[in-house]
Amino acid sequence: MHTIVIGGTGHVGTYLVPRLVEAGHRVTVVSRGKRDPYTPHGAWRAVNHVVMDRAGDEARGTFGTQIRGLEPDIVIDMICFTLESAQHLVQALRGRVQAFLHCSTCWVHGKTVSVPVTEDQPRQPIGDYGIKKAAIEAYLHHEARHAGFPETCILPGHIVGPGWVPLNPQANFNPDVYSTLAKGEPLVLPNLGQELVHHVHADDVAQLFMLAIENWNAAVGQSFHAVSPAALTLRGYAEAAAGWFGQTADLSFRPFDAWREGVSERDAEATWGHLEHSPNCYSIAKPQRLLGYQPRYTSLQAVREAVTWLVDRDIVKV
Repeated sequence: MHTIVIGGTGHVGTYLVPRLVEAGHRVTVVSRGKRDPYTPHGAWRAVNHVVMDRAGDEARGTFGTQIRGLEPDIVIDMICFTLESAQHLVQALRGRVQAFLHCSTCWVHGKTVSVPVTEDQPRQPIGDYGIKKAAIEAYLHHEARHAGFPETCILPGHIVGPGWVPLNPQANFNPDVYSTLAKGEPLVLPNLGQELVHHVHADDVAQLFMLAIENWNAAVGQSFHAVSPAALTLRGYAEAAAGWFGQTADLSFRPFDAWREGVSERDAEATWGHLEHSPNCYSIAKPQRLLGYQPRYTSLQAVREAVTWLVDRDIVKV
């Protein structure tokens, strides 16, 4: 089975590619350049790397035909962000692949009615990223239902793992937040700290991709959330993170507009993007029932592993 992973050296690909190799797939990773995965693994020695400029090749109308020319049985697209990009690839691969998996996002939901959010809730996306990903998802499902295109959409939450900064208890990516908690220093949270964030370890996302391939009859034409078993409140997250360092969180709270005056514009924008999607709380009952998905990590376990990596490299000061 020849499987192509487009954008295969990123967060999820770091774990997915070795899983594919170990399962007996012949794997080709397509990327703009040969970048090392976040975590080394011997399986990468068996991987074929192909360099392509997706944006440039799509502009020339050749990206899809180049992928088709590699003669894949399965294509996993980790880096598709526009409807036009998805259409270009699907048109080239129609009738040529056994399975096509798209890495989407839980943010296709946007405004929600009830939690935990299920995959069948109507889409009301917020912001450019969610709107574009929802359009791709709708297009792919239409192709599955009306043209028999064998697609599945995987919808991750906040992906974490060793090698990058996880979404923190202020709902942004500033590693200094963990340093503040580690030292027992005061930390201000926006609003009342009750907004929800839903993490997932990158390896659990990889697990769900594998299960979708292994259970293709149940997965085709479907979307599945890839998240941990439970979401976190920002307040509870901060208290737990402080406890990792033997501290009690010294927390205070301010309305968002007042809170943002004390942080950088970059951090404020990132925080607002996550707060406006709250409650970020997604059901995994569907992938559990249909695919046997069992995440190995809770949200806190996944984040703690990532923070430990940051501490070991003195990115988080303790």
